[in-house]
Amino acid sequence: MGNIFVWIFVGLLVGVAGKPLIPGRDPGGYVATILLGIAGALLGGFGGHAMGLLLGAHIASIVGAIVLLIVYREVMRSRTG
Repeated sequence: MGNIFVWIFVGLLVGVAGKPLIPGRDPGGYVATILLGIAGALLGGFGGHAMGLLLGAHIASIVGAIVLLIVYREVMRSRTG
């Protein structure tokens, strides 16, 4: 259960850091970026845990948050033309 809180915290950090680190126009605000970071961290964390990874689940949560933020940005960019 404690891992979930770590993953949420990691997602929050990735979401907050992702906004100023990614150059260019971003389709979402800080709240959307933070929520996407948390969702990606939870998905990555649960996926890593399901594969039996211990420390890897925390690394997967970081990767999941980053990947979800990038995918969201690309999808929104392609929709707006």
